[in-house]
Amino acid sequence: MPVVPVGTARRRGRTALLIAGAAVLGVVAGTCTGYLVQADREPTKLPSLSQPVLAQAGGDGPEPLSAAQDRRVKTDGDLRKLLLKKPAGAKDADYLMGDDGWMDLAAYAETYDHPQSVFGDLVSEEFRRAAVTGWTVGSTYGVEIRLVQYRQQERLEASDTVDDQQYWRQSENGARSWPIPGTGKGMVYVDSRPETKAGYLPQYNAEAAAWRGDIALEIFVWDSKPVPQKKIMDLAKRQMERL
Repeated sequence: MPVVPVGTARRRGRTALLIAGAAVLGVVAGTCTGYLVQADREPTKLPSLSQPVLAQAGGDGPEPLSAAQDRRVKTDGDLRKLLLKKPAGAKDADYLMGDDGWMDLAAYAETYDHPQSVFGDLVSEEFRRAAVTGWTVGSTYGVEIRLVQYRQQERLEASDTVDDQQYWRQSENGARSWPIPGTGKGMVYVDSRPETKAGYLPQYNAEAAAWRGDIALEIFVWDSKPVPQKKIMDLAKRQMERL
């Protein structure tokens, strides 16, 4: 890179200063000329600046928006009420993390393989709270549904969370995937191969991941036989309709 002579840099600065000074003198001269011209003119009558006083409106103001008009009305309330209800004949799940349908930060982190490292990630991702429900039918079929809510003051974390889940899920156990209608990028995944472990029945898994606003939806279904795509899709569609 060529070296710029010091004299050149100083001369450029002084030239700019002279131009700026000339510009200031021009503005001053123009202002003086305008003042002299205006002084020779007849005074102009201008309208009064005063305006009539407006009476303050009475009443209690508009009614707050309903849940049908503002979805935040329901998502800021009891999140558990938005979860699907246990179907007739099903039993309450005894494997759910958390307390009374709620999952705090620590309980939700425990659902991951490495909860200690995930705990810190969830703090930075502005985890707010999670609601959970689940049920079993017979001895092999189980369901778990989570609504995970984020504060989203800096980024759309609910959407990012779903992206991460879908990235890892699509490559597991020969999973096939289908979009959830009306949810943008919501997807369901159904395994074509079971998980196997000595002493246990084979387990086929199906999952759904979608988001709406500040809530990420997670659904898990498992059975000793392949889970029909129709079953996980129905759960996902009905749950998203409640958000």
